[in-house]
Amino acid sequence: MSRRTPDGGGASTADVSRALAGAAPQPYWLDDPGRPAALPSLREDVRCDLAVVGGGYSGLWTALLAKERDPGRDVVLLEGARIGWAASGRNGGFCAASLTHGLPNGVERFPNELRTLNRLGAQNLDAIEATVRDYRIACDWERTGELNVATAAWQAEELRAFADLAAEHGEPVEFLDAASVRAQVNSPTFLAGTWDRDGCALVHPAKLAWGLREACLARGVRIFERSPIVALEKSANGPSLLTRQGKWVVADHVALATNAFPSLLKRVRPYIVPVYDYVLMSEPLSAAQLAETGWNERQGVGDSGNQFHYYRLTADNRILWGGYDAVYHYRGRIAAELEQRPETFAKLARHFFQTFPHLEGLRFTHSWGGVIDTCTRFCAFFGTAHGGRVAYAAGYTGLGVAATRFGANVMLDLLGGRATELTELEMVRTKPLPFPPEPFKALGVNLTRWSLDRADRHEGRRNLWLRALDRAGLGFDS
Repeated sequence: MSRRTPDGGGASTADVSRALAGAAPQPYWLDDPGRPAALPSLREDVRCDLAVVGGGYSGLWTALLAKERDPGRDVVLLEGARIGWAASGRNGGFCAASLTHGLPNGVERFPNELRTLNRLGAQNLDAIEATVRDYRIACDWERTGELNVATAAWQAEELRAFADLAAEHGEPVEFLDAASVRAQVNSPTFLAGTWDRDGCALVHPAKLAWGLREACLARGVRIFERSPIVALEKSANGPSLLTRQGKWVVADHVALATNAFPSLLKRVRPYIVPVYDYVLMSEPLSAAQLAETGWNERQGVGDSGNQFHYYRLTADNRILWGGYDAVYHYRGRIAAELEQRPETFAKLARHFFQTFPHLEGLRFTHSWGGVIDTCTRFCAFFGTAHGGRVAYAAGYTGLGVAATRFGANVMLDLLGGRATELTELEMVRTKPLPFPPEPFKALGVNLTRWSLDRADRHEGRRNLWLRALDRAGLGFDS
């Protein structure tokens, strides 16, 4: 038994159009009357101990952890727009323990230290939960775990193999047959699943970012919004940052937390590709709809194709439905107009109703997109510049909600200049392969995307291009 092809069957074009009609073209998470007021921009030159560039999770964690380590440290955080406006306020809210973008990727790339990375990832997730509790961050935190589901026979076989691999590495992942997985979430497309009961939490991503902002402010971090940095220069007094408004920030140390956006260090840019991901949010399910859907444990869900969907319930029982298309624009273009892609939203809506046919008639209230910082090893990489006075972390590839806290600790350890458990990791000491220059970058990314789609339609069989990437250590299998 196998599922229908991704674009076949399900709701009609008219049904999809009705479901999408009236969807607000903005992230649901940021469309919140409780969004905090804007903070002022930088209006004068400043000096500080640590300057953090970027007001998403990566920068917020770096600033907060720096103050927790040393309350007397003068920390300045600079954000080009608003805190949490980019990926940190647009993602699915899956807060996963994995630091390696999943166990198979970790086995492939870091086999000798995988148990250490798994331990550090679990400790990191527990520490995030403790921060949410200790700072009383109201962000709809739910430690629900995560289901991976198979919608084709070849995916079911791979999930069984994944459960065996997890057992070999001491990871508590439970394999579910069709009846068991459908007892968790009711979809006729589900053929099997795995359940990681503890390795993922769900969160309101924007509220998490706003809560970290308030925690930073309470600790004495100076935060300046709408203060984009246009240059990083060396000076006798330390690394110097220039804002678009012409103001300077001179610091003893700088942490760069810009992720998908072009790094202030040009040598880092070839390692990152910004890929657009798209999301729909439904209206709240009625009690009857929720009962028919099941989902009593409220886990996050991801399906197991190469081009995959991720979905979850919100606190008010909406369904967030995202993923599948991953769109790269020539030369890594990032622009506000790219956040809306009607053809992708229509495709996502069709897939939604194929998965949940009993929910036909449900409408979507929000549609949006945003960029993910992708690298060739699909998990974060790290480094320093300016004689160790500048550190950076990037390349989280969609799993940055939790892993950015780990990355913040790595950056702070690197800036400290002392060997630690984190700085001695192979994951920290090595880098992924860079992407080639254009036009080869665009050709490679789009050929890979086409090949992955073809594999999904041919029982997972990887063509010559994908097999060549596998041999080069660039195989994408998540």
